[in-house]
Amino acid sequence: MFVAVDDTDSMKGNCTTFLATEIIREFSDLDLIGNPRLVRLNPAVPWKTRGNGALVMRFGKGVGKKRKIGKIGDRDIFCYDRCSSFEPDPEMMRERIIPHIQNHHEDESDPGLLISVSKPSQSFYWRGVRTILSRDDVDPEIERIGGTTFTIGCGRGLIGCTCGMAWRPRDSTFELLSYRPSERWGTERIFDPFTIRDVEHGYPTTFNSWEDRMQKVAMVPSTPCPVMYGLRGDVESDLIEASAKISTEPLERWMVFLTNQGTDDHIIHDPKSLIPNQSYLLKGKVSSPARHIPGGHVFFDISTKYGTVECGAYEPSKEFRMSLDWLDVGDEVEVMGELREDPRTLNLEKMHVVDAVPEWRKISNPVCPVCSRTMGSAGSGAGFRCKKCHTRASDPIMERVVRPMVPGWYEPPTAARRHLSKPLKRMGLIQPVEFVNSRSQ
Repeated sequence: MFVAVDDTDSMKGNCTTFLATEIIREFSDLDLIGNPRLVRLNPAVPWKTRGNGALVMRFGKGVGKKRKIGKIGDRDIFCYDRCSSFEPDPEMMRERIIPHIQNHHEDESDPGLLISVSKPSQSFYWRGVRTILSRDDVDPEIERIGGTTFTIGCGRGLIGCTCGMAWRPRDSTFELLSYRPSERWGTERIFDPFTIRDVEHGYPTTFNSWEDRMQKVAMVPSTPCPVMYGLRGDVESDLIEASAKISTEPLERWMVFLTNQGTDDHIIHDPKSLIPNQSYLLKGKVSSPARHIPGGHVFFDISTKYGTVECGAYEPSKEFRMSLDWLDVGDEVEVMGELREDPRTLNLEKMHVVDAVPEWRKISNPVCPVCSRTMGSAGSGAGFRCKKCHTRASDPIMERVVRPMVPGWYEPPTAARRHLSKPLKRMGLIQPVEFVNSRSQ
């Protein structure tokens, strides 16, 4: 039986992943089938709270080998990768889950709960991660699969429940989330940042935990939610082993979630048209120099088959903005990011410089091939002429400038990346050495 919950948190606190651990604890009489899933949806939705993530779990009777994926208090949490045909009663599950939603949601949230033996169509995941849906879009699908539901407020969370439950991973990652005791919620987090640095360096399969240049932790939230940290990576066993080496205040629980984070699933390739509040990969040529506005934000324009598109890197992206200053008109680029509605700007998540135009500078006037003297100007637009021999030349002597901008991929520092944005590390790429060395100066 699949269970999905969404939209219980806010910027003030609470966390839907914590609610998922409460649901797992509630159903100690059932087996957890597979990891609980943290499914991030469209990051451009205007009303999202922090990460626009839905939580999905499957319960039943496990078959075969079990593996440890978490701990709640003194109880180890295991999951099975296969299950029997037994399905729990959805009404029984609904009644047992409702009190947890009521106890762990914010007043301004609109929670949804969906319980179903069948998953929604996979198309709902792709629509949910790339576009904006309404209840009118998902309600018929919930009815089709015979879903059991519960909502508070307008029940917007049912949209995330439907789209999250519809996910069939093409690419996936893991996140080990650890949680603080409730008496510590809202207080300053205590941890040793250099143990996180050592984990990032010592476990190459982890990502987005630490920023070397700024010596800054990127996996510890600043909001008053229950989470202590979220360690992300490609290998579940590495996360469990690495987390034991991170020094923090005492933890009350931890859990490994299967996620779509770091996959670029939200990016639309080759769209028919550009619609705000969606994220795209666009190809084009730079058509304006970079321009700076107050606040530290940097913008430039690219010419695309959709017309001119303004691209922007905002102050939190730090030295990534430097790469925009290095662009020249005519450079061929691919850009990824969210298209805002007002101002209509593509907020950059990554940039691929496909080809950088050559840049030249004048060394001197040409030399007369007869007398070897330097020619003088023959007048505006008339080229050059030797006064003695009357020979002519059309062009000065030029040399090619070594540009700091070279072809390659460029990305913001770790703390400025979106949950869904695929880091270059996962793509098997590194930023050009010219950029890395320059930003370190």
